Amino acid sequence: MSLKDVLFADLKTAMKEKDAVRKDTVQLIRSGILQIEKDKKIELDDEGVIDVIAKQLKSRRDALPEYEKSGRQDLIEKLNKEIEILLGYLPEQLSEEEIQAIVEAAVAESGAATMKDMGKVMAIVTPKVKGRADNKVVGNFVKKMLQGK
Repeated sequence: MSLKDVLFADLKTAMKEKDAVRKDTVQLIRSGILQIEKDKKIELDDEGVIDVIAKQLKSRRDALPEYEKSGRQDLIEKLNKEIEILLGYLPEQLSEEEIQAIVEAAVAESGAATMKDMGKVMAIVTPKVKGRADNKVVGNFVKKMLQGK
């Protein structure tokens, strides 16, 4: 069963159970998928769907600090539930130790020595962690590794 089929089935279930947050979240994912498919005139596979979900997740994680500043507990709870739902569709997330190991291997592979080489390292790391780790976290590990050299 493809990820798009799973999303459609989950949408139907959420509608039957009257789970508004799950329904809205799945509909946003599906509309993002549809938008890309129409714009590029392609049919997204599971990897493309994971990219859409990862972008949705990133936007919600970026919005969370703003909600926390404003003290809107109701919106924070809703956003946390949406994040949890989105994580359910992504592959298992990498631990910090796993990310660090991947970054160390990429630094060694690329021969990176300074911050100027960050792009080379990220080019190696990004495909390995795609959909399984936030690029901001990965970037922080790369910076830490290159500044320590």
